[in-house]
Parts: sequence; C-alpha cells; structure tokens
Amino acid sequence: MRKVIDGVVYDTLNSTVDKKFTYGAPGDPNGYEETLYITGDGKYFVYTYGGKNSKYPEEDIFPIERENVKNWMLSR
Repeated sequence: MRKVIDGVVYDTLNSTVDKKFTYGAPGDPNGYEETLYITGDGKYFVYTYGGKNSKYPEEDIFPIERENVKNWMLSR
C-alpha cells in the first residue's frame, strides 16, 4: 500500500518491516494486523488491516514519530 500524508510518501513495498502484531487467525472477521515499517529515510509508519468486523476493516497507514515507537510497541 502507498499513501501520501503531509507530502511524505509511505509505501509498504519500499520500506522495511520492523515489527508485526497479529490478532486472531487468518480469515477471522474480528482479527487484524498492525505492522510497523521504517522508510529509507528513517520515518516510521504503521500499516493496519483486518477482517470486516475488526477495528481495521480497511487497510490504512498512519505515521508515528520515532519517540512514540517504543510506547506504541509496549501497548500491543
């Protein structure tokens, strides 16, 4: 997925996975995934996607500041 936010391109195909959290089994309508990526120039973002009844029924990307990454991971 590719998304431009505030002029910054976030692209899952051209970034590196740092950490992935999976909730539920494949095909679970309540299950979802949250994947932390880092871009080539050091920007972090989270890619989310889930089943139709999950909190992420459609794929999306949101940026996350470097100083918030640790707290985000610990809250998972």
